[in-house]
Amino acid sequence: MAAASTTGQPAETEVRHEPALARYTLWRHDQNVGLTDYSVTPREVRFTYTEVDPARRGQGLAGILIEQALDDVRVRTTLSVVAECPYVAKWIDEHAEYQDLLTRGR
Repeated sequence: MAAASTTGQPAETEVRHEPALARYTLWRHDQNVGLTDYSVTPREVRFTYTEVDPARRGQGLAGILIEQALDDVRVRTTLSVVAECPYVAKWIDEHAEYQDLLTRGR
């Protein structure tokens, strides 16, 4: 899951799904700079925690991480998303096109 840059060229940013650890990680220039943890129940994917390296904050990286994680959940499952993490909840509130994830499968 590589992110695209605004120039249309591949960016040096990549989101990786690590199902054994129940997390998505954000990599920039081959360095792990962020993560979002989740848990799965039979009906839900619960995003519980998100963190970006403090030195990398303010660059939109957490948004890239959450967007790609939610895109992956959308295509891999039919489960609803529960945003326990305040950042994930705020991000979904600000992106109407992702709000259907909160109620699907119910």
